[in-house]
Amino acid sequence: MVGRIVEIADDRRHLFVHRGFLVVRDTEGERKELGQIPLDDIAAVIANAHGLSYTNNLLVALAERGAPFVLCGANHNAVGMLLPIDGHHVQAKRIEAQLAAGLPLLKRQWATVVKAKLEQQAAALEAAGAATAPLLALVGKVRSGDPENIEGQGARRYWSLLFGADFRRDQDGDGLNALLNYGYTVLRSATARAVVAAGLHPSLGLHHSNDANPMRLVDDLMEPFRPVVDLKVWQLHRAGEAHVTPETKRALVRVLYDDMQTLQGVTPVMVCIQRVATSLAQVYLGERIRLDLPLPGLPLSLAGSFDSD
Repeated sequence: MVGRIVEIADDRRHLFVHRGFLVVRDTEGERKELGQIPLDDIAAVIANAHGLSYTNNLLVALAERGAPFVLCGANHNAVGMLLPIDGHHVQAKRIEAQLAAGLPLLKRQWATVVKAKLEQQAAALEAAGAATAPLLALVGKVRSGDPENIEGQGARRYWSLLFGADFRRDQDGDGLNALLNYGYTVLRSATARAVVAAGLHPSLGLHHSNDANPMRLVDDLMEPFRPVVDLKVWQLHRAGEAHVTPETKRALVRVLYDDMQTLQGVTPVMVCIQRVATSLAQVYLGERIRLDLPLPGLPLSLAGSFDSD
């Protein structure tokens, strides 16, 4: 089932759980109830305001359902995330296999991820009317473990082709960078849920190795899906949107529900992420050889929106 990403971005809100629902209440004036959302329908809650309050019972109820509670900083990046410790009925077995995975296996899977990311970046460039050859030329150069950092070479070419030569990716920047930050936070929360639901440990990555990063595997597996967010930001920018607003946030959340092409047919982005995480667990257990990644190309709804312009 594809769950719902719930974002709370108003300081004057109190969140609590009542009879299986997340309840949102105003904390000023008459303290009116503003809405209810079934807990079983929630994929993640993104807390993007500093003045929120919430109950421990709500956090427990979300953890029991495998729904991350994401805390955002002023730059719209995730700074914290509450995840369940029990994500799958054979979690211990899968984490043992994850720990036992040898370096050659990790390197092969990372090369697969990098190739998929480059192909999706090229698809985003094609939709934006930019040259794709500089990215596609790099795909065949990716070797096991990506020792030449082809991923980084691709990023340097990609950003200037998509947003212009003057654009610089800055996690602390505003404007387009803030939109990208928020989109990646949404994507990261969905990937974190998928990783835990697959019975894997989010800190045990394929490639990311920062000792201070507890979400290394999450950051690895979300890489091929970043271009979907990038293209939505490009589309918003072309429509005159350059800042994080309630409307642009909703547009970025909806990216998770866009359909991508897969070997099994069209599938929402969120489900594609779940399949990648599950397939990695199967790789660790020796049940399959490759990750179940979406095919190169745009989500269908994005492709249609460009065609109609």
